Amino acid sequence: MRIAFCGTHRAGKSTLLEELTELLPSSYVTVDEPYHQLEEEGHEFAQPPSLEDFEAQLVRSLENVAEEDGRDVLFDRCPVDFLGYLLAHEDGDAFDLDAWLPRVREALGKLDLVVFVGIESRDRIALSTSEDAELRQAVDETLKELLLDDPHGLDVAVLEVEGSPRERAKQVLAHLSR
Repeated sequence: MRIAFCGTHRAGKSTLLEELTELLPSSYVTVDEPYHQLEEEGHEFAQPPSLEDFEAQLVRSLENVAEEDGRDVLFDRCPVDFLGYLLAHEDGDAFDLDAWLPRVREALGKLDLVVFVGIESRDRIALSTSEDAELRQAVDETLKELLLDDPHGLDVAVLEVEGSPRERAKQVLAHLSR
């Protein structure tokens, strides 16, 4: 199984991934999110991140999905995450979604499931005052549209989870057992 975890920042994706790592067989490998991978390689991100920063993460996410073919993998983020950030970015009008869609669809075709971790009506995550709550909300809404309404024919299986990390993990395990 190849499972990607998708959602805006500070929604609980990484926490859910850690919870599932303990519950799933040891054959699963975890792929860290592109931001951390690029940062380890010396990429210097603008503050706030630019369109180019998000495109670099999109490219890395596409590469991650292509490289980890044929294994049990848990991806911390997927290409759709970066579409959400690019479209919600203040310079998002300059992003050419149509140019990226074929590559994103191809990558999503290699995933068995995208687990969407959205912001819940009673937000479970406390944000610091330095975090951009408006961007977080805009990305969450954009991801919901991209994944749940699927206006661009991404055609990927999506499981939206909610509740505590343990409850979310149980929802994923129940879905996988079907």
